[in-house]
Amino acid sequence: MSANTVMKTSLRNFFAHKGRMALSAVAVLLSVAFVCGTLVFTDTMDTTFDKLFAATSSDVTVSPKAAKSEGSDTGRPESLPASALARVERADGVKSAEGAVSSMNVTVVDADNKNMGSENGAPTIAGNWTHNDLRSMDITSGHAPRGPTEVMVDSDTAKKHHLKMGDELRTIAATGDFRAKIVGIASFKVTNPGAAVVYFDTATAQRELIGRSGRFTQINVAAATGVSDSALKKNVAASLDGPYKFQTQKETADANRKDVGEFMDVIKYAMLGFAGIAFLVGIFLIINTFSMLVAQRTREIGLMRAIGSSRKQVNRSVLVEALLLGVFGSVIGVGAGVGLAVGLMKMMSAAGMDLSTDDLTVQWTTPVVGLLLGIVVTVFAAYVPARRAGKVSPMAALRDAGTPADVKAGLVRALIGLVLTGGGGFALYTATQAAEASEGSLWLGVGIVATLIGFVVVGPLLAGGVVRVISAVLLRMFGSVGRMAERNALRNPRRTGATGAALMIGLALVACLSVVGSSMVASATSELDKSVGADFIIEGQNGLKPQAAEALKKAPYVSHVTEVKYVRTKLTTPGGTKEDEELVAATPTYAQDLRRETTAGELSAAYGKNAMSVGSEFAEKNHLKVGDTMNVAFERGRTADLKIAAITSDDTTFDKGAMYINLTTARQYLPADRLPLNGMMFAKADAGKADRAYKALKSSVASDPTVHVKDQTDYKQTLKDQIGQLLNMIYGLLALAIIVAVLGVVNTLALSVVERTREIGLMRAIGLSRRQLRRMIRLESVVIALFGALLGLGLGMGWGATAQKLLALEGLDVLEIPWPTIIGVFIGSAFVGLFAALIPAFRAGRMNVLNAIATE
Repeated sequence: MSANTVMKTSLRNFFAHKGRMALSAVAVLLSVAFVCGTLVFTDTMDTTFDKLFAATSSDVTVSPKAAKSEGSDTGRPESLPASALARVERADGVKSAEGAVSSMNVTVVDADNKNMGSENGAPTIAGNWTHNDLRSMDITSGHAPRGPTEVMVDSDTAKKHHLKMGDELRTIAATGDFRAKIVGIASFKVTNPGAAVVYFDTATAQRELIGRSGRFTQINVAAATGVSDSALKKNVAASLDGPYKFQTQKETADANRKDVGEFMDVIKYAMLGFAGIAFLVGIFLIINTFSMLVAQRTREIGLMRAIGSSRKQVNRSVLVEALLLGVFGSVIGVGAGVGLAVGLMKMMSAAGMDLSTDDLTVQWTTPVVGLLLGIVVTVFAAYVPARRAGKVSPMAALRDAGTPADVKAGLVRALIGLVLTGGGGFALYTATQAAEASEGSLWLGVGIVATLIGFVVVGPLLAGGVVRVISAVLLRMFGSVGRMAERNALRNPRRTGATGAALMIGLALVACLSVVGSSMVASATSELDKSVGADFIIEGQNGLKPQAAEALKKAPYVSHVTEVKYVRTKLTTPGGTKEDEELVAATPTYAQDLRRETTAGELSAAYGKNAMSVGSEFAEKNHLKVGDTMNVAFERGRTADLKIAAITSDDTTFDKGAMYINLTTARQYLPADRLPLNGMMFAKADAGKADRAYKALKSSVASDPTVHVKDQTDYKQTLKDQIGQLLNMIYGLLALAIIVAVLGVVNTLALSVVERTREIGLMRAIGLSRRQLRRMIRLESVVIALFGALLGLGLGMGWGATAQKLLALEGLDVLEIPWPTIIGVFIGSAFVGLFAALIPAFRAGRMNVLNAIATE
């Protein structure tokens, strides 16, 4: 048979079975769409931020060397003197220079005390209006602020919060609160991804945001004609002495892009990981499809072999069909991926992160990756069925209606599966015995991969036993119809195993993450009950501003309020080891509010003069003991010699590894304007007055919507909600894999109905009603779905329990199985099976009895 004939045969078979190929094509389409959609979405976000950073960066920017991109922990941005601006203006190659003030440590509220900031994590930025802002914004209403009672806002914030000219806004900064009326609205020339921006006149911005007049947070420098940015940077740097940072436009944009890029990479690779899971599930669907098509075309293949086709040509014929399927699914998938990216952008815009379709970015690599991935995966998945087709002998094919099972291959497969599963189980056991989480994580990863592959390989062997157990519980009540459904599910264990495995993968991950999430919440809740003695925990966005801290300390019905600050230092141990560490500087009542066990010394002594504590792991690593002296260099402050008065146990969840000093000690070695804001605060109610104290504390900070007072019940609920939100997002991404698995069940049933056409006709002829036939197919589908669910949930709970053992090394030592979730997913799988059987059952019921009996 010539290559041309092989191609014609492949094309004829592909289009003859196009209905059977459709669901496999959908699996390829979904997986490719998710990959391409992720790439287009993240590339578009990169483009959006690149344009924004390029538009907002001046030719050269001068800023304090100590300035950090995330803002200052003191609440006041780092600044430089106006004298630096005067020297920069005189530097060679400078066309113009202007001082700018900018702070992200602010909260802006409207007249109803509603926060005007973004809810998606984007910052609120306050500053002065400069000529450099004209590069990225136009004033579209009113005018720029001209005095202390005037403010201008960006148009996106105004639209989102229904602000208009004349409305009053209150800005809460570390230096205090101040009010101003909107006199202008400015619109971005490029896409603003969601930040809220407010502008003041320069004097007001300096006084209210920095706390001092005559200072700027940066200097924006424009180059004279013919002067390059790099030459300008060199000239400006030569004109200034001191702790300054000099960046060209490209360097500023690159630094900003790097900060955003780390976050974007997490999103990108997480989504691609879920796309990979969907591809893995899709492989089973494609293998099943081609295996069943090969079995149904055994006679045809035999005829091809009888008239001279070689094994290689038969193999190639099936692979060409797979190639056509891969190309078809991938091409549509690439287009769908662009649509998915646009949909994601709309969702992000609804959530507060504005992304414009004008910036939609489809790089040439995206369709190439999508096409290659889809085609390679499809051809790879079809290789085993194609190879099996090539091995069929002409006489066996002409004699039999289907391909006989290869008993030897089945035994080898079962042996390999059992070895992999056993090896994976041993790896999981080894992970539970690890002394360190890092070592155990490696074994956990090996165990997960090995047991997953092992269960997939051994699936046909498990199908016989598990399906019989499920059938005994669920199907016997349906009489003969139930028994036929059981036998159909057992007829081809390899097919049932592959179909169940597709569903197993997604549900195993769901079960694992559910166990881990529930255990984390239960462990944190248990630790909270055991360790936290305070009645109330107070947190704020970007720290608690001084006015909020003072108001809390004055609240009635409160026996004490604890302040907690996190101070950056460089430690030098007695052995000469240098470590960058963040010390917890707190008032001594912190020892009552957060109970910590000590392995040596007394924690109360760590709050004494020139004293500190260290964690047990740090002490062990550096061979420290109570009485040793540590050299502590406070960042932007003085150096102190502090004596170790206590060593705290690191067998905890909260403040693991923390080193404590008295807040008075921090004040002694740090200037007042260098003290960080309170990271959090604790409060204890007077005896019997917890309810009154709770109301009083909430009332004292009601003017700042970013400050949250929580009792222990509130805090536990917050922990639960945070874990729940993360899990829901992951479940949403896993839904893609589960959808593909459901398509696999649909495809398996649809092809098995075609395979059993004559059998169905005979059953109908001897009295099986349409209703009974449909029920039989639905019950078969339910059994297959529950088989996959049982394996997946069991496997996932094993993974989750192992992962919890590693979390126990980090202090999260409570294992909790979320039985309502597990049982709900198992029951939901039965409904998934019912749904998957709707179309195949309907088509089977509509078959003409005589035509079905006449089918060869």
